[in-house]
Amino acid sequence: MLSLILYTLAILVLLIFLIFMTIYTLLLMYSSFMGSPYVPTKQKELEYILSQSGLKKGRSFFELGCGDGRVLRTAVRKYGVIGIGLDVNPLMILYAKLLSKIQNIPCTFKQQNILYVDYRKADYIYLFLMPDLIKKLLPVLKARVKKKAVIISHGFRLNSWERFLTKHIPHAPFPTFIYRLP
Repeated sequence: MLSLILYTLAILVLLIFLIFMTIYTLLLMYSSFMGSPYVPTKQKELEYILSQSGLKKGRSFFELGCGDGRVLRTAVRKYGVIGIGLDVNPLMILYAKLLSKIQNIPCTFKQQNILYVDYRKADYIYLFLMPDLIKKLLPVLKARVKKKAVIISHGFRLNSWERFLTKHIPHAPFPTFIYRLP
């Protein structure tokens, strides 16, 4: 009798694990389909990027496609910015909120399509997105970002914004480009 209960319990645990992994995989596929897969940046690299970005305490910092929110949490913890993370993947937003709560770092995370966000309050915008999504995002940013905002693009250039480029951080495999709007 005990062995039957243990066998049933093991099957149940395995089934729950498989269901979770299926949901997780589908949501990762959804993120990729929407424009960018989840690719975390190494902590040491993101700390260097943020140190080069001129972040100032009390200013607003948006992380687009935030994934687990590690960039946002680091910026809030080290520089005292007001952090807002946006991602289309509800599982990643839930995970980012959990990590933020565990680490006691005050951040706001929202499940939202970044093409429909009002960026007028953003002082800094960090993005690590695929070129096709960046191409769709640039007209949105141009229309909705305030003057003097800093855009930090990790991985890919904002080709039509080269005149606003203030710093290039060469790093393999992904360089970083920092832009300041006039």
